[in-house]
Amino acid sequence: MASVHDETRSETHESDRWRGAGDRIEALLDAASAGGPVARERAEQLVREVVDLYGEALDRILAVAARTPGLVDELARDELVSSVLLVSGLHPHDVETRVRTALDNVRPYLGSHGGDVELVEVSDDGVVRLRLLGSCHGCPSSAVTLQLAVEGAVQAAAPEITALEVEADPGESAAATPGVFSADSLMSHVRESEQSSGTWLSAPEFAELAPDEVGGFELGGLALLVCRIGDEVFAYRDRCPACGNSMAGAVMRRRAGGAVGDAVLRCPTCRAHYDVRRAGAGVETPGDHLDPLPVLVRDGVLSVAVPTAVTG
Repeated sequence: MASVHDETRSETHESDRWRGAGDRIEALLDAASAGGPVARERAEQLVREVVDLYGEALDRILAVAARTPGLVDELARDELVSSVLLVSGLHPHDVETRVRTALDNVRPYLGSHGGDVELVEVSDDGVVRLRLLGSCHGCPSSAVTLQLAVEGAVQAAAPEITALEVEADPGESAAATPGVFSADSLMSHVRESEQSSGTWLSAPEFAELAPDEVGGFELGGLALLVCRIGDEVFAYRDRCPACGNSMAGAVMRRRAGGAVGDAVLRCPTCRAHYDVRRAGAGVETPGDHLDPLPVLVRDGVLSVAVPTAVTG
């Protein structure tokens, strides 16, 4: 009998397989090009015919599902089903609803670091404008948080958007220049958007950490330091910014007088302390900052975003 861990690995493998479907389809179309433009055109027509056929079937399935309250919404929450509905132009939710749902999915990660994100508007020309709140604005991890968590979630949910603009919290004393991320490179609604800055890797082993435990892991060629506080999991690059050494053997403790859930990591080499919940901000030297990596539950499995510079 397979263990729970084996079952999780199997589910993770299936999830990874469908996420790469768009890449495999594109590779097959490229291979067909070797036979000349006519062969390529016929291959693309074949794909269109198959998509149209399944789209008609899905349209009828949705019509039946609509008779059961809440069933269409439940289907749309499944990542694979949602992607296929987008391909067929049958998704039951408009762009703004999908963007709001995507932000709700990443909000727990942002909140775990004391931040939040707000949807300002979705313009008529497809530009999504967001506002980062709390510690997500102004800290060295904000770019990582934005590109690996927020941007990827929004583009996967609404690949037809033309751009993603991010502005500073008007309550902040220092305004940042809005960042604009082009969505022109989006190739397929079937696969998750490829992010220029990182890729998501399944990490079910993170769930094996006990509360208040710190563990070392290696994923995508990157050494990680992972902490668990209650049900929340935090991941950082395994490198102390103060001394440059590995954080292996780091201890996580509550500060004197700290509230419940407060936790700091202590570097075993230089004894510098970092706030786990505040995206790894230095306690003694605020300018020092651990490099956080987004951790989210995707398809029911804990996953971490690792920079493509590491994974290649």
